Amino acid sequence: MEYPTPSHGIRVVVSPSKVVLGTGAVEELGEYVDQYGDKPLILASKEIYDIQGDKVEKALEEDDIESVLYTGVRPDPTVENIEEAYDLWKTEGCDVIVTLGGGSSIDTGKGVGILANNEGDIRDFGTDKAGEESVPNPIPPLIAVNTTAGTGSEATRSVVITDESTSTKFLILSQNVVPEVAIEDPELTVSLPRNHTSFTGIDALTHAIEAFVSIKSYSVPDDFARNAIRRISNSFTKAWANGENIDARTEMMIGQLQAGQAFTNSSVALVHGMARPLGAQLHIPHGLANALLLPYVMEFSVIGAPEKYAEISRMMGNADEDTPDREAAERASDAVLALCEDADLTGYLDDHGDVPARDEYVEIVDEMAEDAINSGSPANNPRKPTEEEIRELYIELYDDALAPDSPRRS
Repeated sequence: MEYPTPSHGIRVVVSPSKVVLGTGAVEELGEYVDQYGDKPLILASKEIYDIQGDKVEKALEEDDIESVLYTGVRPDPTVENIEEAYDLWKTEGCDVIVTLGGGSSIDTGKGVGILANNEGDIRDFGTDKAGEESVPNPIPPLIAVNTTAGTGSEATRSVVITDESTSTKFLILSQNVVPEVAIEDPELTVSLPRNHTSFTGIDALTHAIEAFVSIKSYSVPDDFARNAIRRISNSFTKAWANGENIDARTEMMIGQLQAGQAFTNSSVALVHGMARPLGAQLHIPHGLANALLLPYVMEFSVIGAPEKYAEISRMMGNADEDTPDREAAERASDAVLALCEDADLTGYLDDHGDVPARDEYVEIVDEMAEDAINSGSPANNPRKPTEEEIRELYIELYDDALAPDSPRRS
């Protein structure tokens, strides 16, 4: 089924200027750094750099490029994280940003770039409305060397930053933060452990599905989303079950890139609006928070766009063309839930989250629901939720998936 491009308004299709894709793509890094500047700042976590840093060093040495290294990137980067990296950028006189890792390193790089070419504190660039441009000047050239297959951050105009002073996450949106170059080398994802393969894989699927059903969707991102949903559905469990399956890793890398292209040109919706406060309050990684919420939000939202959820169900193999649209649509969340169960999503909560007792959780539900609404993302959902409905979804999520004795964790 084709959905038309709206006849009103002008659309700007956002994407990296260049995508370098294939096994061995990281070896081209020096060539692209040389095109944009002389002194790159490399941003990575210590863990990622210990595993993949030698490949980056070798690629730069072959082109006689000296670099500055920052290995303080942490999951869900903080305001202080970005300020620290920016201080190094400024002190060392760097002119190109190279990120090694997934969404956290890319968001850190985008944050450094914002501070480099714009006046103000990084908090000043947060937006209180999904879709609103909030960075006036383009960042310096950013080359994203991707080591995960999920966030799609190398293709997006979004930055998610944690403000530990308020226990919240804030969003920055701008075409001016999209990387110049995305280097997509599937060999760099082979070492990704199962838990992160799980988090990032379902995160990518969330991006594709939300972009596809968003009220801001149109033909161009819809096609990105379709391709992403098909690729991820077919390759996710293969990559999770056998990390050395390079074909599955390649398909996941392409799928997550297309998912990023889909949602940055359409929008995210209710899942992301709810995931940010959930992750901030319970210290759950962004991808895992998205994955936990996705089936429940799909079930809630299906009446708002049954034809699109029916198509999702068919693309994921949970319905066929003979299945009536409404029945097919209602099966879409089941298809996602099955993928989550295959990859043991809830099994990772013991090590990746601080789930409180139910009464303590209930006490923060009102705050999370308010933060979700204020993010603006729920307004893009095909079924626009009330704050009370968001509270109910948070409670359902706890009782069904977060609590230690819940059905999905038992």
